[in-house]
Amino acid sequence: MAKLSVFLLSLLLFPFLIIPSASAGDDYTAFVYAGCSQPQYAADTAYAYSADSVLTTLANAAAFGPYANSTSGAVSGVLQCRADLPLAVCAACVRSALSELSTLCPSAAAAAVQLRACFLRYGNDSFLGRQDTTLLYKKCGAPAPPANSADFLGMRDASLGALVAAAAPGGYRVGGAGYVQAMSQCVGDIGPKQCTDCVAAAVTQLKSWCDGANAGEAYLGKCYARFWSNGGAVYSPAHEDHGKPILLLAGLLYASLLYWI
Repeated sequence: MAKLSVFLLSLLLFPFLIIPSASAGDDYTAFVYAGCSQPQYAADTAYAYSADSVLTTLANAAAFGPYANSTSGAVSGVLQCRADLPLAVCAACVRSALSELSTLCPSAAAAAVQLRACFLRYGNDSFLGRQDTTLLYKKCGAPAPPANSADFLGMRDASLGALVAAAAPGGYRVGGAGYVQAMSQCVGDIGPKQCTDCVAAAVTQLKSWCDGANAGEAYLGKCYARFWSNGGAVYSPAHEDHGKPILLLAGLLYASLLYWI
């Protein structure tokens, strides 16, 4: 039976509809989640022109660097690609992200989309440069084999710990121990200390929600972190993020998770 997971996310000005994906793998344009404000802007207004200008600027900037931000009128926007990938991959991912926004969030006054290799957000809620460690979406793999679960947890913790300890340009960090790998990426509008704090918060979420799992992903407002075994992440339907309501409160951010089965 098909399952559709929907976050209802509201900011001070704009309530968002968050649509998480159940897909996995290393397809750089694979959909992870999207958020759309319920308020919409009208065509041929100053806000519409500002939103179009911001998104056009970000789309063009993706060919020159993994991070960019833009402001036009009341609208600000940001893009962040995985900093280790070629710029051609970044540009292709951003094009796919814009296509997703056009389909999922037409004329939304504020929206965000996370694909496997890039993140794109725009709105008028002054998010640029502000720390945000709110958990937006998570996914956990199947349980690690019991025979080596203790070894796996040790390698997982070492890999995730390396992400917190690392200080890499571009906000992209990697860690590894034994057959467990980990990576994280921060949005470029926060500094190194804020990036470390955000990654540490993501690691805490992974250890809490995905304890004993062979893989996990945690997406926060300004960063995300993942871990997996060298054999690849295995996300069985019985262990994906569905069926359990979550309520998150963080400052001006309120989120709840609802499900239709």
